[in-house]
Amino acid sequence: MKLTISHDTTYRYDDQVRASIQYLRLTPQESERQHVLDWHLDLPCPARAQRDPYGNILHVLNVDEPHDSLLISAHGSVEIDESREAEHDQQSPLPFLRFTRLTQADEALRQFALHHCGARRDRNALIELMFGLGEAMPFTPGITTVDTTAAEAFAKRGGVCQDHSHAFLACARSLQVPARYVSGYLFSEDAGHLASHAWVEAWLDGAWYSFDVTNGLSRPERHLKLAVGLDYLDACPVRGMRRGGGGEQMHARVLVNQPVMTLQAQQQ
Repeated sequence: MKLTISHDTTYRYDDQVRASIQYLRLTPQESERQHVLDWHLDLPCPARAQRDPYGNILHVLNVDEPHDSLLISAHGSVEIDESREAEHDQQSPLPFLRFTRLTQADEALRQFALHHCGARRDRNALIELMFGLGEAMPFTPGITTVDTTAAEAFAKRGGVCQDHSHAFLACARSLQVPARYVSGYLFSEDAGHLASHAWVEAWLDGAWYSFDVTNGLSRPERHLKLAVGLDYLDACPVRGMRRGGGGEQMHARVLVNQPVMTLQAQQQ
């Protein structure tokens, strides 16, 4: 499946920003599942490219001149191997046993994980956990923020993909299963579906398997990965700091499409 992406993030400030720095994890990597056909970033000035501690492609954007708005754009196309259920890489899974402030498991989450998995630590057990969390935490925008922890979202009995992912990470790590947060894009034929997305990968039998709590999916057939980390803060596509500016408004526009030629080829 070939996917084309158009992702624009616009910041507008009440006053002039004297200087800002943005950390961009907006560039997908080649892997067993995805082949990057073309990709480019449109930025207000050149950015420095490097690898972060988790192997993600990180661009550091320094805007030293005063500005009252900022536009960050990513565009490209990627071929997804729909037949591949798991991915292998050279990164050790052991760091992904660590809890963070956002993914710390409280007693309620630990008991929930044990209830669904018991002594099992296999893929079927984690699929049951995924569906259990989806039922316990229905998709409910507006009741959480980017600072909401897994325990808080679970107690609220709702949240968005970030909260679902954090709750799954808390449960999996409480079971001593390495698991990592994934940011990226999801193709959906529903035009109202949010294309920017987050899900989880867990380490089982020497490979990373995907678990999308929000959509109840355990096969990453329509998922395009951007970055991984211990939680949202490690993997979010855009994260930054600024001096000055006062109030801020942020607007993100994400389009994930499957080219018409690909659709026609599938129908033949």
